[in-house]
Amino acid sequence: MGGIAVCPGSFDPITYGHVDIIRRGAKVFDQIHVVVLNNSSKNPLFTVDERLELIKDVTKEIPNVTVASFQGLLVDYASNVKASAIIRGLRAVSDFEYEMQITSMNRVLNDTIETFFIMTNNQYSFLSSSIVKEVAKYNGKISELVPPTVEKALKNKFQD
Repeated sequence: MGGIAVCPGSFDPITYGHVDIIRRGAKVFDQIHVVVLNNSSKNPLFTVDERLELIKDVTKEIPNVTVASFQGLLVDYASNVKASAIIRGLRAVSDFEYEMQITSMNRVLNDTIETFFIMTNNQYSFLSSSIVKEVAKYNGKISELVPPTVEKALKNKFQD
């Protein structure tokens, strides 16, 4: 397919589910911008800079991935980097309604940018950053849910 795509999220923290979507998107598009959006309605565990560093570490072996942060409208960021697509991951049917609203609004704001949904692998369909943080908080096993760098960062956060 080619072109530039943006893969947005809060990534607090990045999980194997996110990595799966990014890797698969990177096979389809020439360049993927993984963008940490600073969502004012969320209370993140990791700072934006910490999340950027974790994502860079986890995606360093995917040559066509760029990692950045952005405040504002996603379609504005996409336009600035000349992206023609937004990649969104879907875990379950319950994600679809929210994603459809966001996609519809993005289309109103800029109808030249298409949204592509990628269904997560079944092994990650239950996985969310919130669940990972909850398990990590109580010292549960998360090695199958997040890359080693992220596991270490979570352990450090909850030891403090």
